[in-house]
Amino acid sequence: MKEFYILIGIIALVSWLISTRLKSKFKKYSQVHLRNGMSGKEIAEKMLADHGIRDVQVISTPGMLTDHYNPVKKTVNLSEGVYNQRNAAAAAVAAHEVGHAVQHAQAYDWLTMRSKLVPVVSVSSQFSQWLVIGGLILGAASSNAGIGFIIAIIGLAFMGLATLFSFITLPVEYDASNRALAWLKNKNMVSQEEYKGSKDALKWAARTYLVAALGSLAMLLYWGFQILGGRD
Repeated sequence: MKEFYILIGIIALVSWLISTRLKSKFKKYSQVHLRNGMSGKEIAEKMLADHGIRDVQVISTPGMLTDHYNPVKKTVNLSEGVYNQRNAAAAAVAAHEVGHAVQHAQAYDWLTMRSKLVPVVSVSSQFSQWLVIGGLILGAASSNAGIGFIIAIIGLAFMGLATLFSFITLPVEYDASNRALAWLKNKNMVSQEEYKGSKDALKWAARTYLVAALGSLAMLLYWGFQILGGRD
């Protein structure tokens, strides 16, 4: 069990370092003001219009780095800072979230696949670790170890779905960033300095998803070894 806590600690530390670096980058590029004077809201609305998307609304949502696209309600939700601010960081985030709206409008395969997994993963991820640990404990304490093994395997399968979801998320996020940066550059929405800031900010944002995916895989492999490694 000691290895489990060490693994959790390493994942948590790397995640914290990436998150701290991301916040530092966004703070830095929040000081790079856009020469065109457009707010994040205006950037998002223009990118939507340029892609012929008329049925998506840009709204403000509370918090920091809470930006997301809601495909059900068809809303680009920008955090209060991004929504109102007129800087390279706000432009990057606003364009990135619209990138997801463009993916949705164009039925981007990876986004479609991810959306189908959302309902399943949202439920299974809540129980996966409890099933694995409970199954292992039951197997060790019971004379009928098969029941515990089956429960643990079900939990491991749920973990596998969450890991799959994490890796499917990667191309979705990277593609949204690529669409955002291409639009910002091709439409001359930002200067060279502003573009570099936007690109760097999105690079660090993407790394948070990469760390999450690797962490999920590490947990899956660890528990897989615990469940399967001890069997003859």
